[in-house]
Amino acid sequence: MNTTIERKQSNHQILPRGHDYPFERHGAQPRTIDRDQLLARLNWRYATRQFDPHRKIGARHWAALEEALVLTPSSFGLQPWKFFVVSDPDIREKLASASWGQRQIVDASHLVVFTIRKNLNQQDVETYLNRIAEVRGVTTDSLATLRGMLIGSIIQGMDEAARNNWSARQVYIALGNFLTSAALLGIDACPMEGIEPAKYDEILGLEKQGLTTVVVATAGYRAATDKYASLKKVRFPREEVVAVV
Repeated sequence: MNTTIERKQSNHQILPRGHDYPFERHGAQPRTIDRDQLLARLNWRYATRQFDPHRKIGARHWAALEEALVLTPSSFGLQPWKFFVVSDPDIREKLASASWGQRQIVDASHLVVFTIRKNLNQQDVETYLNRIAEVRGVTTDSLATLRGMLIGSIIQGMDEAARNNWSARQVYIALGNFLTSAALLGIDACPMEGIEPAKYDEILGLEKQGLTTVVVATAGYRAATDKYASLKKVRFPREEVVAVV
């Protein structure tokens, strides 16, 4: 199953797909940031409530965030998701009405709807195995053990409700990856569950595609009037939430 990103817009510039980075091809370690930089970016980010509607994310930065979605890990690597980038103003207004009127949906530079493929089946597994064979230059026959694991544990080992729940858990990995990647680029973001998924599905025509909405994220730049930007983070002490055994 290929990871896909669909854009609900007419003319969106992104970096070319299939771009080879040197460390991808040769196994070299890319340059890293230090611990202080990482913690500074994570402390800087917050769930942005008000976006500046006049500030837009540049094409190169947005392309990097799309690639971050594509590179998100998932269980077995199955990638049971599709990400919709919605920039059509009329569609976003409709989605705002299905989001309890939260204006981030309209005001943010970008809106991503995280969806899952409903009721994964054996064909989804075969599509993923074919992709492995294509990328790694192996035969699908050599993937028989993986095929058996996927079909046995997910397709045959779960009912439809369990499969959908499993897929939803995977998409939250993508959401977390997106939020962290945005913070590292100095881009504000807000994860949003305060939506009506069924209405999102209807507005975006997801039912006929076998998809359903799980969660959304808005991204852009905070408004100067967002009072939440200056509030201290409320987190439990590390010793209360991290245990070493």
